[in-house]
Amino acid sequence: MAYLLHRLLTDAAARQPRRPAIAASGCVLTYQELDQLSNKVARALLRLGVSPGDRVGVLAPKSAASVIGIYGALKAGACYVPLDPKAPDQRLSYVAADSGMTVIIADEARAPHAAALASRVRQARGVLVAGVPGSQDGAQAGPSTDQGAAVLPWSAVAAESAAPLPDHAIETDLAYILYTSGSTGMPKGVMISHRNSLSFVEWSAAAAGLSDRDRVCSPAPLHFDLSVFDLFASCQAAACLCVLPEGAATFPVSIARWLETERISVWYSVPSVLTLLACYGGLQQFDLAHVRTVIFAGEVFPPRYLAKLMTGLPHPRYLNWYGPTETNVCTAFEVPPGSAGAGPVPIGKACANTEVFGITGEGRQVSLPGEIGELYVRGPSLMRGYWGQPAKTREVLVASPFRAEYEEPVYRTGDLVTLDQAGNYLYLGRRDTMVKIRGYRVELGEVEAALYRHPAIREAAVVPVPDELLGNRLRAVVTADEPGSLGRQSVLDHCRQWLPSYMVPDLVEIRQALPRTSTGKVDRAGLASE
Repeated sequence: MAYLLHRLLTDAAARQPRRPAIAASGCVLTYQELDQLSNKVARALLRLGVSPGDRVGVLAPKSAASVIGIYGALKAGACYVPLDPKAPDQRLSYVAADSGMTVIIADEARAPHAAALASRVRQARGVLVAGVPGSQDGAQAGPSTDQGAAVLPWSAVAAESAAPLPDHAIETDLAYILYTSGSTGMPKGVMISHRNSLSFVEWSAAAAGLSDRDRVCSPAPLHFDLSVFDLFASCQAAACLCVLPEGAATFPVSIARWLETERISVWYSVPSVLTLLACYGGLQQFDLAHVRTVIFAGEVFPPRYLAKLMTGLPHPRYLNWYGPTETNVCTAFEVPPGSAGAGPVPIGKACANTEVFGITGEGRQVSLPGEIGELYVRGPSLMRGYWGQPAKTREVLVASPFRAEYEEPVYRTGDLVTLDQAGNYLYLGRRDTMVKIRGYRVELGEVEAALYRHPAIREAAVVPVPDELLGNRLRAVVTADEPGSLGRQSVLDHCRQWLPSYMVPDLVEIRQALPRTSTGKVDRAGLASE
């Protein structure tokens, strides 16, 4: 059993050196090649001054180059922090500064952007360009300039030794920090250790039945926690991680054609992608007999669309996995053939080595169907906490309400659940103002905080609008300091400067005043019901 995430790669390379480890955009790397290339990155990072425990940013889409970079960062004893390449500069700058990145790993195309970003972070020593054999290296190494930080080109990295390195971390050290939407208006960093992640990785590889013959794909970007499965569970089984081309991700038919061409056997995504595939993918046109397992997580799968998918693609196993970023996956449910469409899909029962329980408003444990409570989680997969936010951490990592003798904390998910007749948990909704959009968690407060940065906006309220395909859309209702000073387009343009695309409101309404409750608060319930 591996005790560090990058040991999964070392072990796989020793067992299956010539098996394909990653296939992306025509580039195929074996496990031996991936292991050796990541050793080069690790040595280059150490030469740049990266120390164990340092945070290393990764500014690149999922690709062979970025996977090499991630494993290299881990081998150097660092904690990797994925940066969304599509996020606005303000958000990227905040994450880079908040986490205190020492080095940013970028692909060739994003090296100039990474250099400009690193120049704004006090601790940053520079940028390392990650590539693959045969990469055309246009970046030049050099000292920091006014335009950006020093850049170490791929040619210099590739010249490093490929020999194995000693371990620079232990299992309780941080492996990665994933930034999620924060209620204060700024994203918060979820700290996951090697032990936390490996608890999920080893369970998930077994639950999906992964083997070295599998070709695995999750279209989730690196900053989304679903990516942990295909990055590391694939490696645990010496399976091949296959990267869906960005262009194909936009069109359901293109996804279906790619699944056929690449002979994908295990797929893991948010339900909204699968809904589009079921409705518009033309599944009957393609030979998808090799798809044996379909896993979905991150949001509720509308039953009628799951039924449509299972009708169009009846032979795979269908697994519903549930868990906030803070817990990895903590419950699972396998959908029986022919059962979809009858009602909500359960989130199931606790994963191995994990305990979950619901607590009612009266402090009792949910034990009967119909009782409603907040779900709590206990187990080794729980996060270490929120980076730099001990008070916020203490709000959600709490002592067990039933077992005072437990030394480890339990996690309050904020999700409301009940039980079905078979003892499976059913997800009912959020206790607070967090919603899911395309599988991403979105704090309405963060969107409102961005709106309030607009100089002409006096008041703002954001409410979710349920959408069967996306989970939710966002509706923003705002008022202006001066009538006529505000336009819908200017509000949207402003939001795009501060928020990733999935958090930008779909609907903007400009009113003279917001509705109020009898206590003078904004009537959000009234807005939501309009």
